[in-house]
Amino acid sequence: MVKRDDWLSARQYTPEQLALARQALEMLRAGGKVDVVVRRFPLPGGGYLPKHALIAAYRQLVESGEWQPDAALLERIRMKPVRTLSGVTTVTVLTKPYPCPARCIFCPTIEAMPKSYLPDEPGARRGLEHNFDPFAQVKSRLEALEAVGHPTDKVELLILGGTWDAYRRDYQEWFIRRCFDAMNGLPPYPLSPIPSGEGIGDRGESALEAAHLLNEDAPHRNVGLVIETRPPEVGPAQLAWLRRLGVTKVQMGAQSLDDRILELNRRGHTVAETHRAAALLRAGGFKIVLHWMPNLLGATLDSDRRDFARLWDDLCPDEIKIYPTQLLETAELYQYWQRGEYTPYATDELIHLLADIKPTIPRYCRVNRVVRDIPSTDVVAGNKRSSLRQDVFLEMARRGTTCQCIRCREVGKQRVSIADLRLDDLVYPAGGSEEHFLSFVTPEDKLAGFLRLSLPGPESPDTGLADLAGAAIIREVHVYGQSLEIGAEAGGAAQHAGLGTQLLQRARDIARQHGYQRLAVIAAVGTRRYYLERGFERGELYLVS
Repeated sequence: MVKRDDWLSARQYTPEQLALARQALEMLRAGGKVDVVVRRFPLPGGGYLPKHALIAAYRQLVESGEWQPDAALLERIRMKPVRTLSGVTTVTVLTKPYPCPARCIFCPTIEAMPKSYLPDEPGARRGLEHNFDPFAQVKSRLEALEAVGHPTDKVELLILGGTWDAYRRDYQEWFIRRCFDAMNGLPPYPLSPIPSGEGIGDRGESALEAAHLLNEDAPHRNVGLVIETRPPEVGPAQLAWLRRLGVTKVQMGAQSLDDRILELNRRGHTVAETHRAAALLRAGGFKIVLHWMPNLLGATLDSDRRDFARLWDDLCPDEIKIYPTQLLETAELYQYWQRGEYTPYATDELIHLLADIKPTIPRYCRVNRVVRDIPSTDVVAGNKRSSLRQDVFLEMARRGTTCQCIRCREVGKQRVSIADLRLDDLVYPAGGSEEHFLSFVTPEDKLAGFLRLSLPGPESPDTGLADLAGAAIIREVHVYGQSLEIGAEAGGAAQHAGLGTQLLQRARDIARQHGYQRLAVIAAVGTRRYYLERGFERGELYLVS
């Protein structure tokens, strides 16, 4: 008899289990509905045939040559397809615990975890389980995503933990190289002390550069590399170092745009430093993700409404994470609450605040989160609902308001008719640059793809980077739709309609019209070939044309 646990342990399947899964796939291919078909295969220990067993059987059939790939069937049995509807697969890894230069009163402090992270947060828990080994974290996450049917050949690597720039540089380089080793499909080796002078490749490049070159044709290509830091840590020297590591996007904690609030919460930087850091990152071509925190000590609902509006005055982040302050027993803020000096917003108050501000977000920005993924059992008082985004949408629907941010307008699974798309050019000033948000939009105002073009002006900070001298900068090209494997096609899918090439040509035209003779792109390691095939050449740290 097959026990229920056998279906779920380490994705190991017996011939009997795979035979049942193949029967179910035949029914699905004949037109059966997924929920109806799986209920025809109850498990002895309770429950029904899991989707990951169907996916394992499907892959076995395709790899053996018995079946031709069937993208439509795979889409039906894929678990949580929303994870890759934005066009890429995100893999999150955590750095080891390490001292943070800040003393923020709202951050939890757990000895075994990086600053501000809890061991029972989903992504943080995976890091702890793997002893913060970068190779093991990436490898296990890729295997888990593949097991539930997600393509993993286009990976955005999201590195979380403490302040990235506070870690030693040899640790940073080693950590990222081991992430690339896992994406490149190399065998693991035992976790060891951080190597110094890691050796060189066949062409004289460093170990990290060799890993980058290998990734250009690897099974899991890196299409984005994200780190998180604080405004005081950002300087011209950091820009060059981040590019050598392969970083393309920087998350930065603004938290508030009120110096009084920043000081009360001991954030350790000023609003002016946030503006300086954002302008420098933009001049370096990096995508900018700002964190904003309502309900900090000293803030009110009205002051938070005014504060949020300041995000769009010159800062103009490409993406934001809204992290309402959550009262945790391991944070110093808990002591303020015990003394009656701090009051968390009630859930209804927070929902109404977010419903007020969300419709004001510009069309060039994406809202990645509206609440931290912290278990409600860790929250002492105030909002404990993790479904805050859905609650806010319900309130906005009641009011008859909508949000126009990128996430709310992504085309998702919708098929795209190229003839019906319009090309918009949204122009706005930010950090001394003239920004062009070029986007292909459907008649229903859904976003099929976009490009961020930055035209540095006289007030743009000097990065000191030779590749960027006198150049217009492409900071991002993104085409939406369910992430497909490289070389795969899907009728009407935005990812394979040549939209990226058209956006690049329009960016070239705009740059020339504004007098720029050169164009640079901040390409992720795994996207270099894409740009090289479209007329760009390798510079020192960027691709240029």
